[in-house]
Amino acid sequence: MALADWEIVIGLETHAQLKTASKIFSGAATAFGAPPNSQASAVDIALPGTLPVLNRAAVEHAIRFGLAVGGRIAPRSVFARKNYFYPDLPKGYQISQFEQPVVSGGGLAIRTGGGEAAQEKFVRLTRAHLEEDAGKSLHEDFHGRTGIDLNRAGTPLLEIVSEPDMRSAEEAVAYARALHALVRWIGVCDGNMQEGSFRCDANVSVRRQGSERLGTRREIKNLNSFRFLQQAIEFEARWQIETLEDGGRIEQATVLFDPASGETRAMRSKEEAHDYRYFPDPDLRPLAISEAWIDEIRAGLPELPQAMQARFARDYGLSAYDAGALTASRETAAFFEEAVAAAVALPGEAAGAAALAKLCANWTMGELAARLNREEKDIAEAPLAPAQLAGLVARIADGTISGKMAKEVFDALWHGEGGGAAGAADAIIAARGLKQISDSGALEKIIDEVLAANQKSVEEYRAGKEKAFNALVGQAMKASRGKANPQQVAELLKRKLAG
Repeated sequence: MALADWEIVIGLETHAQLKTASKIFSGAATAFGAPPNSQASAVDIALPGTLPVLNRAAVEHAIRFGLAVGGRIAPRSVFARKNYFYPDLPKGYQISQFEQPVVSGGGLAIRTGGGEAAQEKFVRLTRAHLEEDAGKSLHEDFHGRTGIDLNRAGTPLLEIVSEPDMRSAEEAVAYARALHALVRWIGVCDGNMQEGSFRCDANVSVRRQGSERLGTRREIKNLNSFRFLQQAIEFEARWQIETLEDGGRIEQATVLFDPASGETRAMRSKEEAHDYRYFPDPDLRPLAISEAWIDEIRAGLPELPQAMQARFARDYGLSAYDAGALTASRETAAFFEEAVAAAVALPGEAAGAAALAKLCANWTMGELAARLNREEKDIAEAPLAPAQLAGLVARIADGTISGKMAKEVFDALWHGEGGGAAGAADAIIAARGLKQISDSGALEKIIDEVLAANQKSVEEYRAGKEKAFNALVGQAMKASRGKANPQQVAELLKRKLAG
């Protein structure tokens, strides 16, 4: 199988559960984990005579999203009935939007690849429309029978449909991550994938390189983790290519991904729009959205990730990679900015804002992120406050402690030593005697003793062996019990060895 001969074409349909206290067409609660059928109102279970009433907050969330992606907010959109049978769909139809969605167009910038070599791409969006969720079929602990939980029925969803602009599983995951970060950033979805608040369907097809004609697509349903999304697309693409190279045909179908086997399997033939017999819902008037309402919501939007990235690069001199990493979540960006502001405001701080910002960025993306990842915590749960990181960064910048000492101080801060203010790092440095030796007189004395005791290394260095120099630096650091300023040690050593 020659993968290089084929192009993979991917589009994603993402269901984001909107962060509202009640359902889209009823006053029933949307809290996760309630006992089965305890949050299913008469409207949700479609008792005769009930009528839907649209949730204003759900519409506002849709408008917020549309503005955030640069889409067009429809002044008039229509709810339709999507007709199909499933045991957990009590009405026999789903209220959704079809021909006239609330949002159309727009797009999302993504980055693939790591570090400074990352590639940027813009993924276009087709539409985003409001709809209600169905219930849930429960197949376990029912003695061979299936139970129906209608708590989720009527939960508000925003279905976000991309154009088929992605060409690899990596791009699809980058898009899904960027979308996930955005809906959380603007507060319209909590993004909890384990609870089903954010789930993706991937439309995958393949075609020969150079062909303009799209291949037959298969839709992989309900992918609720980025890892599963990547695995499912990679398997499906390989399967389609192998099938075509063996002379087979791809039939349009809906498929499921089995995480245990890492394979996709066909569930049913893929439905088309006409199969659902869409027609305008007679119980719901068209949704009218005024410019004044849009302007009011626009005024309440937070600074968006791309704008913040540009500001971080402009104001702090950060690279595009650093700015992108720091704005991966709103919480991380806020932590970083608070740390920089606290570091700059410290009394007697002589380092420039750009230098302090770079150090704050390095420690936020490095040691802090690694520790959070290791302990499976979110940045909001970090026991280290931005002001404490600022105090640590300031002491690195002014040469009070070395990078190695800083990790010891960071660990102490993480475990609650030193108090909660910016002076916590100073307290730990003083208590542990970690202050770096920067006095040139004291350092010269240490270096003279090291040179006298290591004549062999001195001779090797003067004979051209660079490793001997590193050995001498190591001996000087050892003699100072790790407290000497490494940069000063290296400079003094070179000067004395050249003499």
